[in-house]
Amino acid sequence: MRCKFDHRKSKKLKADPRRGIGFTEVQEIWNHPHYVDFRSDDPEQFRAIGWVKGQLFSVIYEIREDEQGEYYHLVTLWKSTRQEEILYEEHSW
Repeated sequence: MRCKFDHRKSKKLKADPRRGIGFTEVQEIWNHPHYVDFRSDDPEQFRAIGWVKGQLFSVIYEIREDEQGEYYHLVTLWKSTRQEEILYEEHSW
């Protein structure tokens, strides 16, 4: 899946010691088993929980479309909470 994101925001997220990664790195989630759920409907957003560099992360994204088709617009990310770790363990494929 193609991803697009705000590069300035990605740099800020990577510089934040609570996160330590940006949108480029978080795309690794989709290369491994991951859990996805619906977060909101205006705008329609989803949360994916999965592994990045040996740690469990959560990312919020929207499915958008351009002339090439659908892509994921990455909104934000964080290290997964304990509750999200449980969700991942119970539901990842």
